[in-house]
Amino acid sequence: MTPGLHGRVALVTGATRGIGAAVARQLADAGARVCVTARDPEEVRRAAEQLGGIGLAGNVADPEHARAAVDLALGEFGRLDVLVNNAATNQPYGPLMDLDPQAWREAFTVNVEAPLRLVQAAWRGWMREHGGSVVNVCTEGAGHVGPNVGAYGTSKAALLHLTRQLAGELAPRVRVNSVSPGLVRTEMARFVWEQGPVDLPLGRIGEPEDVARAVVWLASDAAEWITGADLLVDGGTRVRAAHPGGYAVHDRLRSYAPPPS
Repeated sequence: MTPGLHGRVALVTGATRGIGAAVARQLADAGARVCVTARDPEEVRRAAEQLGGIGLAGNVADPEHARAAVDLALGEFGRLDVLVNNAATNQPYGPLMDLDPQAWREAFTVNVEAPLRLVQAAWRGWMREHGGSVVNVCTEGAGHVGPNVGAYGTSKAALLHLTRQLAGELAPRVRVNSVSPGLVRTEMARFVWEQGPVDLPLGRIGEPEDVARAVVWLASDAAEWITGADLLVDGGTRVRAAHPGGYAVHDRLRSYAPPPS
């Protein structure tokens, strides 16, 4: 059992699929009681039931969602020790010169503003007095540029800076860290990995559980002297320049054409 999570309460956004679902499962396995949120009510109900936890359907872009999710966790479990901001959007896709300003703003609403609102709600509702841990799910892609993913990468780079800023402001009561996954087998990245094997230094693309283990460790007391850090979980993507065939992921991004809307 991961140290420091038995009896704790965790709130995970975007928790019914992919990385979020794996995080919620591993938090529960580590002894935490889990509150899950996502947009689809039936998926939320099913996930909460499987975890023996609770759930709230809603859109993180809704300003009321953060308060409602935190209130639910506090009302049902009486505390909130861990917040995992996982919900995200990778839209809009395309060159920045062609992007609609409203779509750009929506990306920042989901990927940056919503995590801030959730941290604010958790801080005011419990963590200011009792402490806690926040883990934001960012992306390895925030560290470099890529074709057609400028809105996503820029918003996630903003989330990385927000992580560091919050870590400074909320210490010593609350630790705030992030994980930055590389290519992981999720629906969001299907257009890359479904084209076949990707040659990365560690020999495979990631699975949601790879990222979940890092999130749970950062959330636990095993990482009690770590805040403001970003943990790369990328199979060696950042060092692929020294690895034969290691640019295959970005070659695929360059050749990808999104389906017509």
